[in-house]
Amino acid sequence: MKNNSELLVTVLTASLIHEIHIAKALLSSRGINSYIFDENIATSIGTAFVEGYKLEVDPSDFKKAKKILDEINSSNN
Repeated sequence: MKNNSELLVTVLTASLIHEIHIAKALLSSRGINSYIFDENIATSIGTAFVEGYKLEVDPSDFKKAKKILDEINSSNN
């Protein structure tokens, strides 16, 4: 049996957890469910080992979610 993380794809990786939460809220406002992985790992082993927090979505939502996040990112530059 596959676990849920094998059924999802990573749409965003960030080193700061607040960036993941902002992206999650944005996707949610557009009707896309997303899930945060590795959120609690820093408290378990320390931040020195965290390569980035992951925001994952269903594969069928990936293109739409990526487009939304890319549009927001490009408008901030």
